[in-house]
Amino acid sequence: MLARFTGRLESIAADRARVEVGPILVDVLVPGSDVEQLQASVGDVVTFHTLLVLESIGQGTSMVPRLIGFASPQDRAFFELFTTVKNIGHRKALRALQAPAVEIASAIGRRDTVFLVSLPEIGKRTAETIIAELSGKVDDWLASGAGSVAADLPPAGSAASDAVAMLVSLGERPDVAHQLVERVRLQHPDIDSPEELLAQVMAAR
Repeated sequence: MLARFTGRLESIAADRARVEVGPILVDVLVPGSDVEQLQASVGDVVTFHTLLVLESIGQGTSMVPRLIGFASPQDRAFFELFTTVKNIGHRKALRALQAPAVEIASAIGRRDTVFLVSLPEIGKRTAETIIAELSGKVDDWLASGAGSVAADLPPAGSAASDAVAMLVSLGERPDVAHQLVERVRLQHPDIDSPEELLAQVMAAR
C-alpha cells in the first residue's frame, strides 16, 4: 500500500490536491481542515501520509481506487478511527473533518454534541453515535502535543460553545470560529451570553 509520498504541490481545490511526483501527477483527496494551509503551500514540496481506499460508483456496481492524503500519521489514524462509526464513509468523513483531529477528539471526549453538529454532514443523531462509539478511543489524540489546543475549547452548553455553533451556522470553519470566540472572551471576560459574544466577534471584523 502507498503509505507516504513527497512531491511539488501543483494546485489545491475544495476537496483535493494535485501533486507532481517526478513525471507523475497525483490527485489526492484531503480533509477540509487542511485545505487552507495547502493553499498557502502551492508550488512547495509537500509530504502526504496516505490511505488507499476503494469507492463504489454506479450503485456499487464498480469500485474505483481513491488516494486520501493527510498531514501526519496521527491525522490518518484519526480518520481511520472516525470512519469506523456507523454510516460514516470516507467521503462523508472528509467533508466532516473541517476542524483539526485534536479538536474533534476533544469534543468527543467532552461529549459535546453542539460542536460535532457544527461540522458538515453531522446531524444530532450522528453526533450522538460518534460519541457513543468513540468515547474512550480518542485518548491518544487528547494526550498528543496539541493537547493544549484541546484544553482551550469551551465546555458543551456554555455561552462560548453556543457562539461557536452560531458562527459555524453562518459559514465559518469550526476551528476559526473557536479562535474568534476565544479572542473575544479574553478581551471581554464579563460577557456571559452567546449573542453578545457573536456581536463582539462581528464588530471586531
